[in-house]
Amino acid sequence: MGEGDATRFGAEIEKICREHSLPLTSQRRVVLEALSVRPTHPTVDEIWEDVRRTMPDISRTTVYRILETFTRLRVIRKVCHPGTVARYESRTSRHHHLLCLQCGRMEDLDDAALDRLALPGKETGFQIEDYSIQFRGLCSQCVSPSDTGSRKRGSQAIGG
Repeated sequence: MGEGDATRFGAEIEKICREHSLPLTSQRRVVLEALSVRPTHPTVDEIWEDVRRTMPDISRTTVYRILETFTRLRVIRKVCHPGTVARYESRTSRHHHLLCLQCGRMEDLDDAALDRLALPGKETGFQIEDYSIQFRGLCSQCVSPSDTGSRKRGSQAIGG
């Protein structure tokens, strides 16, 4: 994050806290900055480790509470998928995820076709505010060339 980016980010945090009547503490600022510079979907522990470089005495519980507060306010997102640890992201616009079942890597997926899916209507009685689709499989780093060949052969045998 360049100096201009850091200044813009600081102003954005101040605005968010003002809008929600939250005092802008140094802990909140550092936690949100740590989340915003991560290109991945970090866990509480990963964010805590980053924050402790600048603020060694901050507790994991404090980091968790800050993340949960900003999740509740919809400033950040908590991404939870079955069988994995909760992760956080600063991107709040609709997008989907690719989740590797072997290494746990999570990647964002933007797909306009998925954003246009027909959602359940009034008959369900459930008011949908947002949704995210998750695709689970193996990332390119976890798939070896020999696995790819056996997968293709296996799928051909099943289908034919």
